[in-house]
Amino acid sequence: MAYQLLIDGELVAGAAISDVMNPATGEIAGQAHVADEAQVDAAVRAAHRAFPAWAALSLDDRRAVMGRMAEAVEAEAEPLARLLTQEQGKPLAEARGEVQGLAWLMSRYAMFENPAEILSDDEVQRVELHRLPLGVVVGIVPWNFPLFMAGIKIGMALMTGNTAVIKPAPTTPLATLELGRIWADLLPPGVLNIIADRNDLGACLTAHPLVRKISFTGSTGTGRRVMSMAAEGLKRVTLELGGNDAALILPDTDVAAIADDLFWSAFRNNGQVCVAVKRVYAPRTQYDEICAALVARAEAAQVGNGLDEGVTLGPVQNAAQFAKVKEYIALAHREGKVLTGGETTDTPGYFITPAIVRDLPPASALIRDEQFGPVLPVIAYDDPGEVVAALNADPLGLGNSIWSDDADAALDVARGIVSGTVWINRHGVTDPSIPFAGARDSGIGAEHGADGLAGYTQIRVISQKK
Repeated sequence: MAYQLLIDGELVAGAAISDVMNPATGEIAGQAHVADEAQVDAAVRAAHRAFPAWAALSLDDRRAVMGRMAEAVEAEAEPLARLLTQEQGKPLAEARGEVQGLAWLMSRYAMFENPAEILSDDEVQRVELHRLPLGVVVGIVPWNFPLFMAGIKIGMALMTGNTAVIKPAPTTPLATLELGRIWADLLPPGVLNIIADRNDLGACLTAHPLVRKISFTGSTGTGRRVMSMAAEGLKRVTLELGGNDAALILPDTDVAAIADDLFWSAFRNNGQVCVAVKRVYAPRTQYDEICAALVARAEAAQVGNGLDEGVTLGPVQNAAQFAKVKEYIALAHREGKVLTGGETTDTPGYFITPAIVRDLPPASALIRDEQFGPVLPVIAYDDPGEVVAALNADPLGLGNSIWSDDADAALDVARGIVSGTVWINRHGVTDPSIPFAGARDSGIGAEHGADGLAGYTQIRVISQKK
């Protein structure tokens, strides 16, 4: 079965068909119709035609549509989750959670309110601020959370009165294209369009003259190129880019109490999470204890096909990332000490056992770079202030976390860190009501919250003299 594109309310064949591989087996998970430039143009123009009528709908009308979209996802949750596991690799329990998360997003964004704001109303003037939709929004989605990330972009775009063209990653297009089938009859034609490609149509989409905003999630390097192409048409951009998030454990923390949360903050989805813990800073007095706790949990993890019972870590998602992670593990063996893991299997699939690494030099690429895979460096420190200074000097600033039994001390340290989010005794927790943004090279704009929704709107001020 080849999953079709959604263009102008119709499921259509693409210009070609692409095989999508199951990273756990090396077999074909399914086939995706892929678009050409003419179909990109058709999708954008369909969204442009649909925009005036969709923007003119009341919030209540758009709310009703979003509610039906959530219900439709819930009705097909199990087959969607299984399809997601087969193309992305994550354990089925996590895939089910992502599908439910997509339905939850649709319901939460349906609660969005957009009243006019009265900035001034006195004997001299009345000034109102209105937020209007922009037009056609392009959403470019990564391969780590295909459905959830698509849901963020679709939910914010549609609820603010915009129309959308969504492009999933070429290694994980199937479940997103299946959304097109599920939602095709619930939306007016052209309001939502979903196309797939072979990683060759991003520039065509971002440069299209009818596109007014681009929401991109991916690497910092690609984000720079997206921003450069958007500049020609002065398009709005939201860029959620790379993260080299750190977990800073303060002295005398109860390691046993935090070890499970800390481990899974690093290894959920095999570490393929923008805001996963990518490095742990441990007080030297507890360095051995923290390493041992992480090693125990790494060795207890069950690596395998995400469809198999009991599996907690699936494969790395694609060949390019698999090769990259193996290079980091080889580097770890040369520069530090691999305490456990980092092993591949002779079976098909991109499997790597979770690796815990210690004793790396500060300049190691495994500390400096975002590895985006199942390998975690643990770094000893003496002065938490020096760690904070290093985090603030990092080009990336997506998120960091502080772990401590002393809430006041943790809060004091957190207030000294400049990153999009600083969590305390947890990591990577997000909510549609709370803005999620990156500092420095980790992004521009925000997803979620009033700040995120504002990025999908145009300000109009009405200033009246009395």
